[in-house]
Amino acid sequence: MWKEIDNTLYQKFTFKDFSEAFAFMTRVALLAEKMDHHPRWTNVWNTVEIWLNTHDAGNTITDKDRKLAKQIDAL
Repeated sequence: MWKEIDNTLYQKFTFKDFSEAFAFMTRVALLAEKMDHHPRWTNVWNTVEIWLNTHDAGNTITDKDRKLAKQIDAL
């Protein structure tokens, strides 16, 4: 579930292990590259945290962020 925190959409994802987390990040990277909209994220072992906002719009949440969040959820 995405949360709005400090002008970002945020979600934490937990996986079985590092390989699953990295595979997820790879799929997200391909989506983000297609949209030319790249997230801020971290990965520690089986956990991926993602923050989405639009830098060109003054670091606020836009439809572009909501669209990418929806596509990430579909993974």
